[in-house]
Amino acid sequence: MPPHTLIDGHYAMGTVLEVTLHGPDPATLDRAGARIFETAARLDRLFSRHRADSDVSRLNAAAGGEPVVVAPEVAELVRVSLDYAERTGGSFDVTVGALVALWTLAAERDVPPTGAELARARSRVGASTVQVGPGDRFALAPGASIDLGGIAKGFALDRMLPLLREEGVSSALLSFGQSSVWAVGSPPDGEGWRLLVRSPEGRFAGIVTVRDLALSVSGSLGQWSEIGGRRFGHVLDPRSGWPLTRPREAVVVARDAALAEALSKALLVLGEVEGIGLVASYPGCEALLLDADGRRWSTPGWQSATSFDALDGSERDR
Repeated sequence: MPPHTLIDGHYAMGTVLEVTLHGPDPATLDRAGARIFETAARLDRLFSRHRADSDVSRLNAAAGGEPVVVAPEVAELVRVSLDYAERTGGSFDVTVGALVALWTLAAERDVPPTGAELARARSRVGASTVQVGPGDRFALAPGASIDLGGIAKGFALDRMLPLLREEGVSSALLSFGQSSVWAVGSPPDGEGWRLLVRSPEGRFAGIVTVRDLALSVSGSLGQWSEIGGRRFGHVLDPRSGWPLTRPREAVVVARDAALAEALSKALLVLGEVEGIGLVASYPGCEALLLDADGRRWSTPGWQSATSFDALDGSERDR
């Protein structure tokens, strides 16, 4: 008998979490879906910078003051993120809150920040601005701010996998806005989940086929602001403090969605040589970097991991 299917979607973490589940009976799928959406909503309440009562907002509001006790999930994600910041040479860093605020204000004023403003914001970025204490206690330096938006969706997806196993669901696609995805097993009619990948210009660059892999897609100009007649992307280089301006798309697959998210941002920042080399150094991780001029670069195992089918005629450089 063909398996039953549940397709549903709820707004969470600033986008829509879409789920496709295949299983033995509707009751199992309904229960699994409910648990997945509840997990997304609960973690959103902890991680969101836009909720004054979230743990992240409380921590940021207390910067320069006494340590704040946060939920275990927040403590774990902050610790993991600080580790990724070190391992990526600072190209991925969740302490960029001061820079995000600076460039948000610059967009509102339509004036780029001054050198002094940029230097002041950069001084509030980095692992040294976070004090990690016992008992899930954290303290931030004055003016420092944490932004988990670049990794929280992947972390949430990783927390949903045990729920699927507990419910006996072995075929599922979980997707936050098609940018952070977990492909569990395969659909009944295929060997893997087939997903479209967009090029930096918004066209379709190709199709990846993934099975039992997490996937993260990050675009340098997926969201952007115009300041002084120039487009600046929402992805920042934490080391320089400047937003990315070159249109590129980074795709990373891994067996850990949080890691895939961190590496996709680092790949955008580091580029086709250092970034591709970084991803290749992680066992089980593969990547593709697309440029607006049609060029693309990939890790040695990208093709075998994803069976990527190019659609736009782009040339493979590596």
